[in-house]
Amino acid sequence: MKIIKLKEDITKEIAGSFKNSIAIDTEATGLQIPERDKLSLIQICDEEGNVFIIQPNKNNYKAPNLVSVLENEKILKIGHFLRFDKNALEFFLKCKIKNIFDTKIASKIVRTYTDSHGLKNLVLEFCNKSLDKRQGSSDWNKDINELSDKQLEYAANDVIFLHKIKNELERMLIREKRIDIFKRCISFLDTRVELDQNGFKFDIFEH
Repeated sequence: MKIIKLKEDITKEIAGSFKNSIAIDTEATGLQIPERDKLSLIQICDEEGNVFIIQPNKNNYKAPNLVSVLENEKILKIGHFLRFDKNALEFFLKCKIKNIFDTKIASKIVRTYTDSHGLKNLVLEFCNKSLDKRQGSSDWNKDINELSDKQLEYAANDVIFLHKIKNELERMLIREKRIDIFKRCISFLDTRVELDQNGFKFDIFEH
């Protein structure tokens, strides 16, 4: 696994190197975005296993090269619990992410033999690896060059396995004839994020 650290944005050359799909994740100062917490890091993994960790400009969050990738309909964006990451990226980078695959939603729809749908569970089942999640509660707002190797490894592990997990879950969704309902859930995610951003974070379908 190769980790490339970047400040503010990816280069045009890196943006142009992404072909079919990327895996994506974010780190933030907390979970209450955007009303309290801020976007701290953006992690991207390409199909070759290269991981790019970007620390955005906290003053303006301008990242035109990254935004061009996020808004490119030809590039699939794979993430786990994109409800959070999509909210953070779209709010702070002022963009609209297109063409996504959410492994958590896929897992809940097709892995009905378990109630364990965290990334750690999926990595163990499909990649036979055990993730160490202890670095999750970290100060991600430090300068990227001050982050420890353990922190960088943690951030990279959140994306490095997603391509394989996506492929396995997609195969199961097709096999169980649940791919269509999964796609409809993905389409609804735009509305779910908009509800979050307008303060409706509870389940509006509850009695």
